[in-house]
Amino acid sequence: MKARQGPPAQGELHVSSVPESATDQPVFRDPGHPLRKRVDDLLSRLTPDERLAMLHQHVPAVPRLGVQGFRTGSEALHGVSWIGEATVFPQAVGLGATWDEDLVRKVGEAVSVELRAFHHHRTPDTGQGPHSLQAWAPVLNLLRDPRWGRNEEGYSEDPVHTARIGEAYCRGMSGDHPDYLRTAPVLKHFLAYNNEDDRCTTSSGLRPRVLHEYDLAAFRPVIASGAATGAMAAYNLVNGRPCHVTPLIESELRRWAEPTGHQLFVVSDAEAPSNLVDPEHYFDDHAVSHAAALKAGIDNFTDHGEDSHIPLGRLREALERGLIDQGDIDRAVRRQLELRFRLGEFDPGLDPYAAIGPEVVDCAEHRALAREAATESVVLLKNDGLLPLDARPGPRIAVIGPLADTLYEDWYSGTLPHRVSIADGLNAALAARGGEVVHVEGADRVALRSTTTGELLGKTPFDVNEWGDDVLTLRAADTGLHLSLKEDGALVADQEILKTWFVNETFRLEPADGGRVLLRSVISGRYAAVDPEDGRTTVTADTPDTAEHWERELLHDGLAAARAAAQSADAAVVVLGNHPMVNGRETEDRTGIALPATQEHLLREVAAVRPETVLTVMSSYPYAVDWADQHLPAVLWTSHGGQETGHALAAVLLGDADPAGRLPQTWYRGDDELPARLDYDIIKAGWTYQYHRTAPLYPFGHGLSYTDFGYGDLRLSRSSIDQDGTVDVTVTVTNGGSRPGSDVVQLYVRALDARYEAPRLRLADFRKLRLDPGESRELTFRTPAERLAHWDVATGAFTVDPGGYEILVARSAGHCVLTAPLTVTGRDPEPRVVVERRTLTADFDDHTAIALVDAAPTHGDAVTPAGPGRPATLLFRGTDLSGAVRVEVEVAREDTGTDEARLELRASEKRLAAVDVPVTGDRHRWTTVTAELAEPAVGVHDLHLTLHGEFRLRAFRFSGSC
Repeated sequence: MKARQGPPAQGELHVSSVPESATDQPVFRDPGHPLRKRVDDLLSRLTPDERLAMLHQHVPAVPRLGVQGFRTGSEALHGVSWIGEATVFPQAVGLGATWDEDLVRKVGEAVSVELRAFHHHRTPDTGQGPHSLQAWAPVLNLLRDPRWGRNEEGYSEDPVHTARIGEAYCRGMSGDHPDYLRTAPVLKHFLAYNNEDDRCTTSSGLRPRVLHEYDLAAFRPVIASGAATGAMAAYNLVNGRPCHVTPLIESELRRWAEPTGHQLFVVSDAEAPSNLVDPEHYFDDHAVSHAAALKAGIDNFTDHGEDSHIPLGRLREALERGLIDQGDIDRAVRRQLELRFRLGEFDPGLDPYAAIGPEVVDCAEHRALAREAATESVVLLKNDGLLPLDARPGPRIAVIGPLADTLYEDWYSGTLPHRVSIADGLNAALAARGGEVVHVEGADRVALRSTTTGELLGKTPFDVNEWGDDVLTLRAADTGLHLSLKEDGALVADQEILKTWFVNETFRLEPADGGRVLLRSVISGRYAAVDPEDGRTTVTADTPDTAEHWERELLHDGLAAARAAAQSADAAVVVLGNHPMVNGRETEDRTGIALPATQEHLLREVAAVRPETVLTVMSSYPYAVDWADQHLPAVLWTSHGGQETGHALAAVLLGDADPAGRLPQTWYRGDDELPARLDYDIIKAGWTYQYHRTAPLYPFGHGLSYTDFGYGDLRLSRSSIDQDGTVDVTVTVTNGGSRPGSDVVQLYVRALDARYEAPRLRLADFRKLRLDPGESRELTFRTPAERLAHWDVATGAFTVDPGGYEILVARSAGHCVLTAPLTVTGRDPEPRVVVERRTLTADFDDHTAIALVDAAPTHGDAVTPAGPGRPATLLFRGTDLSGAVRVEVEVAREDTGTDEARLELRASEKRLAAVDVPVTGDRHRWTTVTAELAEPAVGVHDLHLTLHGEFRLRAFRFSGSC
């Protein structure tokens, strides 16, 4: 059979040759047939029960067809996770700090190669089928709030940057074969997921501009490029509706994917389908909720672990009750089967990745790549000339702090095959120079002695580290293992690392009478008590009154040791930051952005005796390091950079590598009052560099080099363009220093005199380059007018307004170097039409005290006052009210017992009408109320709608005399 010539049609898996025996095979086994035909053939051979079983994460084998078991989802955020030792690269936020798409693509490729090795050569401990080649990565949630517990998982606070880095990672993961995928990347978490506290019940309020310009903008380019194969719905709600039943899965995600010729395979997050009933209480029963999720576009249910009985029972009940039909099931199964064909499951002889062997895991090439990625991610925040450190023969460097000689795994990191700490890296680098490293953790060693028995807690002293909010870990001095709370309340020092879903190794020491202390478990909230009969210590006391009092004896003064080490050295490197499993992790947001108090104190004590002190922050998120910026000569940041972190930091500190990283998010000042963590309206709240109104400590995109880069000769190919035109922006970059270095040239845009609240500036493009001393390079950025667009709430589409704009070439969002004016020509926007046209209230221009809510379980948005007893106002700018004599409003009101429910409409300062809102009995039961205007309206006005009382408003419509 002759292979088809030319490019494959949409949805077709094309191969170059077909076996002679193909005619003897079922169609789904014959690679000569188009992909869609093969999928349809296999689907037709499956029984209804077999199809239903494919809706759960753990898909059973179908032996009669020779179809193996399948499971969705392997974690692969910055290395293969949870299934054994594998190369660990920097956290995603660290990869974002590289601003290097080629490097991130290589990292994605290395991770996917190792996942292939696990798939082919490691048998899972549980369940059917091999390790999944569907990779639940990358995370494209934007880093709006630096207090987010999962900040480390995202790339950036900016959608353009996030999409570019995310697409690069996906391309590395999926491979470059035209027909077969190396792995199948799944984008997490759709949508607007940026808080952990109460994440399953909180709603992210997204006005249309924020939705389209910000949150969707991170996902749209990656899906439209074809680099991603699926998405995972988020735990949270958006505008009052759970993400697992959002219409945006179909109306946005799948619409973007259509031109690629492949459908997205959308999965639930773990246990999220059950959450729809409890704790969200969005649906009354699970059959209804599961049916709604399937119809909304969820293709696979990750629920109840390996036990598929309950989730499938709910779906079977939904089928029997007529809530779904076989077509709904088949649609989801078809998407799964297409993915499995593309992964080569049914063509093992043609799969180009089938021969990947186990030797690739943590191979020399991947170790070198991990080292490169860690090095490229280091950001130099401040340098008054101390760095690079003087590497003359015989330097003595003190490496101090709780992260100086250790590396931590985060929840989604792989198991580290080896650890090179900063102390290790500097020690190795200085050994060749005849230098010396002296390491001091700076932790106090204390003995906690029971006042009841006189015995030491755990029969050993403990080294104490604080991780913020007085949360401590206690590490046994004799074994180095962490004190841990057991299920029976016992305390045992037996944990080498902290990496469990429930962290049982964190405590507080609370003051008691007479200088004694109480030991309290963070996870249980209970206090340690000692049985006077047998002397056994258990965490069982509910109140301080029944808790054991402990004598706290200082055996080793960590501050004194740190000061002594710093005094004896030529320079000090103080390594501070977070433990990725404590005070800021999945399920737990940070309470603030300050360094842990004991860490801040340690830093100041060291700097007081050794002015040549470098602060190195190793963290999953930004900190307010105001004091360090003001008083220290040098400050660096790295994420938890993986197994090669120490080599990377040593290279940068000693000048063997240029600090090439740039911040992927804003570092705010300590006295900056951040917006409310649940305020997702970045425009109104003032989040990110685009809208924040206070100068930050370190701006988005900031990062210094050891050499000097100059920008010049900024040119635009034209001074004006039309609304669908393109301009080429050219700039020359020169390395004017004496050493090679890397720079990230950032191109921003901003609108001048906009009719809407425009960003202060917005990233349009960027380019990373490396230049030798004296070298110059001309860069050209092709910039289409769409980079200037905003979401027009009046038309429900992106638009580029005519008028003036600025093109800015910058080192960061806070340091613009060159600017050039650009004019966009075209017709001025017309006034907003509201007469004889239904206007959705969610399409407002501005608001005061409004909350966005769901208009119905499956579709539509509405508005309601954000809190009781306070009026809420919507603003619609430039509305043409000419000829209006009455208004119709769509309202819903539960019987809450409130006295007043009234809508007031004003044009500029003039009252048009007031509408009393009747009780409808349910928040989703709508009625239309009509009111005559006080007098016919004339002209264009700013329209204000004020809501008094508790009700929902979905839409309004003005009408004329006819």
